[in-house]
Amino acid sequence: MDQDLLEVSVTKLHTLYRAHTYTVRQVTEWYLARIAKYNPAYKPILELDREGALKRADLEDAEAKSPAALAAKLKAQPLWGVPIVIKANTSIEDRVTSDGWTGFLQPGHELIAPRDAQIVAHFKSAGAIILGHTNMPDFAASDTNNSSAGGRTGNAYNVRYSPGGSSGGTATAVAANLAVLGQGTDTSNSIRNPASTDSLVGFLPTRGLVSIAGIAPLDWLMDDTGPLARNVTDAAIALEVMAGEDKLDDRTAGSAAKEPPQFTQYLKADALKGKRFGVPSFIINNQGTALSSTGATRSLALRPETQAAFLKAIEGLRAAGATIVEDDTILPASFETLLRAISTGPYRAEGFEDFLRDFGPTEYKSPAAFEQATGQKLPGFLLGQGRGNAPAASQRRLEDDPKAKETFWDPQAKALAAYNETLERLHLDGMVYPALQMPPNDEIAPQPDGKPSTGPHSNTGWVNRIGVPAVAVPGGFYDNGLPFGLEISGKAWQDGALLGYAYAYEQKTHHRKPPVLATE
Repeated sequence: MDQDLLEVSVTKLHTLYRAHTYTVRQVTEWYLARIAKYNPAYKPILELDREGALKRADLEDAEAKSPAALAAKLKAQPLWGVPIVIKANTSIEDRVTSDGWTGFLQPGHELIAPRDAQIVAHFKSAGAIILGHTNMPDFAASDTNNSSAGGRTGNAYNVRYSPGGSSGGTATAVAANLAVLGQGTDTSNSIRNPASTDSLVGFLPTRGLVSIAGIAPLDWLMDDTGPLARNVTDAAIALEVMAGEDKLDDRTAGSAAKEPPQFTQYLKADALKGKRFGVPSFIINNQGTALSSTGATRSLALRPETQAAFLKAIEGLRAAGATIVEDDTILPASFETLLRAISTGPYRAEGFEDFLRDFGPTEYKSPAAFEQATGQKLPGFLLGQGRGNAPAASQRRLEDDPKAKETFWDPQAKALAAYNETLERLHLDGMVYPALQMPPNDEIAPQPDGKPSTGPHSNTGWVNRIGVPAVAVPGGFYDNGLPFGLEISGKAWQDGALLGYAYAYEQKTHHRKPPVLATE
């Protein structure tokens, strides 16, 4: 089976089913066996639902015994029989939503989801086999993937190195062929960062294309969710499944009219011909630092080896017919000033309050009820109580706040306008830049200061702040064999076109190659 299923795509897997080469149970058991073999070393899977996955596989096999029934299932359900993984901050009915934190795993007080997040319901309706939850850093608040609930996840290409975060569990699982594809979340880089370190396609949709309801928030006004896959076609298929309006997420209202979720039609080998992409000045020339959601400092300086990898990777865009525009006026340092004016701090508590209200267990439907039931407090940064040395922000609800326009909406619109003005002025179709400012870091080797290494850091959270789509694609490898990721941003509500650019680049370069795994 290895020769058929290693690096298998959704399309190829369906071809195997159509030919009756394997049953869904056989395929599911193959993935479960790989998880049993490799998860002890790499630790991407936090909670495995072996029983549920096999039960679903048997049901699908039973429903598709005849050729006609099988053909009908494959036509109606785009992920029929496809084993996938879900990030641990995303609600699966009757499973624990740990959010990577031991606090939600306390015996007798677990955060057991009363229902599916909409994206999980969509995956199930599309026929996917959910293998379980993937590991993630506590509350998704890290650039790497070390959690109190599941320990450290290793990079599929070298277990000593970081897989990136905070969707690093999903990334390592997909890169290591422990699932066909997976779901991640992204507040400032958390799909694209691990996609870059694991030679995957990671797609961040236009905010509002996909519902985030049912996902434990880090900063709900910046949060988003999307697929991680080994190829662009699988990512496009998954995004078609994930997209949709949800009454629990106001930002999705009218999304189907803005961009119908029909993305595979954009996947053409010549999609880059005649297109123009700018290189953001503030990313390439940045020498500063930034604070993470928890107040930790991270460097934004572009490492020389990463700049070299970037210059090499964009040659693939040129070879596919695109023009790369480098100009100091393309998103200069003043653009960062506009981004910093977008304030989400006064509204942070609202996100977690709403999450517990709608997707918390009966025992606790609010942060206060959680504290009363368990004797533990949620971290202050989740509730807007400041980060680092920053003062706590007075908490308000966005929809009720008379200052919301000046605090959030107007600054966001101003930054988005500056982005769009640059695209229009230089006739650009998007931006291109490194998905990370540095290579994946060795997390095992001792550092000169005696502390663990930090990273891998990026300067891509600006995309979340203005709500436009972005995609990370395999862009080659560093000299040490670890992957480099290229990122392309696009125009709001033109996600299909962006996937087309990624597909054309993939078809021209074919950078991805599977990792060689170790069992220790």
